[in-house]
Amino acid sequence: MATARPRRLEYSESTRQALVDSAVELFTEHGYAGTSLEEIARLARVTKGALYHHFGGKQALFEAAFDAVETSVVSRLGGVLSDAGDQWEATRSGLSAFLEVCLEPSYQRIVVQDGPAVMGWERWRAAEESYTFGVVRAAVAGLIESGEIDPLPIDALARVVFGSLSAGATAIAASSTPKEARADIGACIERVLQGLRTR
Repeated sequence: MATARPRRLEYSESTRQALVDSAVELFTEHGYAGTSLEEIARLARVTKGALYHHFGGKQALFEAAFDAVETSVVSRLGGVLSDAGDQWEATRSGLSAFLEVCLEPSYQRIVVQDGPAVMGWERWRAAEESYTFGVVRAAVAGLIESGEIDPLPIDALARVVFGSLSAGATAIAASSTPKEARADIGACIERVLQGLRTR
């Protein structure tokens, strides 16, 4: 028999979620520098004291927003990669899905643009790797193990592909014509993968 969760715990979790959701919305719209904790608390309909109860400050709240965006991305990519049929088509679908994510304002602003400045480049890069490198490595390993591409060192090839995707995300976010940049980058990355294909 399931034990009922304490109402206080449920309220605490819903308050934290409201703060994170509000932070994602406001950081996306105004950027880290242009968003105040007061605005986040007001949008979440909580007191500033409640905000500080859950987060030590603005950077901690930004990192929670970053985590929320990245967790959603990894979940969606994992779903695409597992649902798309054979390994080659699954990887192509995953690549397309990631490049579509790169057009989303929250990913552009929070992960690509503000993330390195707010978290520091080393921490941001480590966080990026902890989220998306594993997905890229699994896709590359699947292509090699299924015989779709030439056998190369998996970690090295995964880093090359991951670096290309990361640079592509930056280029898309910085472009005045992001949809065109997304199409160009997608075509180039797929051409590179096609060059590695064994059949």
